[in-house]
Amino acid sequence: MTQTATDDALRRCADEPIAVPGAVQPHGALLAVTEPDLAVVVASADAADVLGTVPATLADVLAPADLDRLRLGLAGDLAELNPLRVRIGGAEVDLVAHRADGLLVAEWEPLAGAGEAGAAWHRRLPLVLQRLSATTSLDDLTAVLARDVRSLTGFDRVMVYRFDPEWNGEVVAEDRRADLEPFLGLRYPASDIPAQARALYETNWLRLIPDATYRPVPLEPAANPVTGRPLDLSGAVLRSVSPVHLEYLANMGVVASMSVSLVDRGRLWGLIACHHYAGPHRPSYADRVAAEFLGRTASLLLHTTVDAGEQGRVVAVAQRQAELVAALGRTPRAPARALTEGTPTLLDLLPAAGAALRLDGRLHLLGSTPPADRVPGLVAALLAAQRPATDALGGLVPGAADVADTASGLLAVEVGGGRGDFLAWFRPETVRQVTWGGNPHASKTVPTAAGPRLSPRRSFAAWRETVRGTATPWREHEVAAARALAAHLTESALLRAGEDSRLAAALQRTLLLEELPKVPGVALAARYRPSAADVVGGDWYDLVPLPSGRLAIVLGDVAGHGLAAASVTAQLRHALRAHLLRDRGPAAALQALGGVIAALLPGELATAVVAELDPQTGDVAVASAGHLPVLHAADDGVRLLSGGRGPALGLLDEVDYAETRLRLAGPDRLLLYSDGLVERRDVPLPDRLDALCAAVATGSEPDALLDGVLAALDPPDADDVTLVALGRV
Repeated sequence: MTQTATDDALRRCADEPIAVPGAVQPHGALLAVTEPDLAVVVASADAADVLGTVPATLADVLAPADLDRLRLGLAGDLAELNPLRVRIGGAEVDLVAHRADGLLVAEWEPLAGAGEAGAAWHRRLPLVLQRLSATTSLDDLTAVLARDVRSLTGFDRVMVYRFDPEWNGEVVAEDRRADLEPFLGLRYPASDIPAQARALYETNWLRLIPDATYRPVPLEPAANPVTGRPLDLSGAVLRSVSPVHLEYLANMGVVASMSVSLVDRGRLWGLIACHHYAGPHRPSYADRVAAEFLGRTASLLLHTTVDAGEQGRVVAVAQRQAELVAALGRTPRAPARALTEGTPTLLDLLPAAGAALRLDGRLHLLGSTPPADRVPGLVAALLAAQRPATDALGGLVPGAADVADTASGLLAVEVGGGRGDFLAWFRPETVRQVTWGGNPHASKTVPTAAGPRLSPRRSFAAWRETVRGTATPWREHEVAAARALAAHLTESALLRAGEDSRLAAALQRTLLLEELPKVPGVALAARYRPSAADVVGGDWYDLVPLPSGRLAIVLGDVAGHGLAAASVTAQLRHALRAHLLRDRGPAAALQALGGVIAALLPGELATAVVAELDPQTGDVAVASAGHLPVLHAADDGVRLLSGGRGPALGLLDEVDYAETRLRLAGPDRLLLYSDGLVERRDVPLPDRLDALCAAVATGSEPDALLDGVLAALDPPDADDVTLVALGRV
């Protein structure tokens, strides 16, 4: 059969209307009635066989006393009414009622032919519940559950069947007739119980098939007169089941079947699956209610029992998490070192072969991991899939199969929110043998008039498969511990960033002159506007009177932001001051500053411009290390000084900077500025520089000149803006 036919069959299976089959099983009858008159509007075709007639109203089949009891029960909770035991034609019948589609659905099940555990078993129910609650492990809980449900219901085999995250099932406990082959440990593919069936198991906890060879009994009429659609039977005890499921049971040799749902905190966890081979088998309604009660009790115990079994591992992980948090507290400014060089390390937090830490864009690897250049991409792909962990990375991330030996399993959590930092742990491939109940790939499709449909496999003999590309699954407490550590790192980083910002702001304030020096014959003005994002940048300016009587005007910008940039700025400002005071000119001072960076601050980058003015003559010498050109405003126009420019500080170890010279006449002005004034993403820099020249009013006083420039250019507030203007008076 082609893959197209198989896909079509799977879609048809998923769309099968199992909640509205339009038929019931023949071990009882169904009447759907209106209220309050109890008039019958839908009946199963076997109603006359079970009730002796097809009544017009329920009053036609119920004795007056039974009818009164029914009406009284309908006014309250139907769960307290069910079952209402009545006599029909001299025989005892259990009447079970529920509401659906605007009708009261009454199901009638004769007691004759039903097996009963008897009153003695029900008197022991408190002891059974005590045995369940006394279990201390999942194995004990499921074993007790299988044994007691079989004792109660009399099925040949009772299994506890657990779903994995992909909805494959595994038999984790079993109680069986001695001559039957064991199914314990066998696995069954997700396709055995389709999604729409699992959805019904979450709402209707018990499903019974007393005789899997039955012929469905249709409802008459086929459509509910109230809705015009088939009657919803999802809550019906007698609901007919899918023909594919009956074929599946027949292939297994199962004649009667019952299942009870196990639901952990609202999610289907597994099933109590009951099989009978010797012939039809129908436990009484009371026994089925007791079995469902055991299933509901076990469901409440699942979470705490699983947690108890995990307790040792949970405590160990929590202890290592506390030790790592304590290490971070001892070295808050070196989190990477605390997590990678101490005892324990990040790798020790969880059972894993390798771990990765990315903080501030720097990647640190521990243990056995994929190559460094692959790690960020694998983590990003996992997080993009909105999954914190996978034990089959090759199936989730295309192209990851080649790292299965180190990263079949990956758990990753973000740190810092959107900066690309993360914590990650890796588990290698664990080659394992899985034993299935029959070949899970052997289901076939068969042609029908409506199109291909799935046909269950016919063999359920143990079938072993070697599974590759998967790792030991991650546990919930491991994911929780990873998230908690990432949250602590994020909070610590935010606190550290806030502290750094305060320190940087305080440091930068020391780099800005509280007031400009009074220099005879020179008019000075300065403006500093910090970033609106409250991020400290690397701008600084300085005015240094020199021994020769000249005045050095400095404006610089260190690459980066925050405390690190402010610290470098302070060092460069003081170093440049020292070299300027040697009074050998701006070019020599910048050359010496480049040597300071090469020797003491390798890797740092900065730009700076120095203009030295002789107040007596108006002579100016300008040298620039990668900075934007100084603006000269004179009577004959405004121009940008292109001479005297060299590379930024830190690009090259040794640079001979040049100088350009000019003379300031009376009305001339010089403007030094940082890139925050003219750089915008949406406007080319040459256009912004042209706008700057156009904004300068020649002859205006330095204060007025700066105010006019800021108003005209209206620089964005994403970066610091620094300006210094000067002229002769």
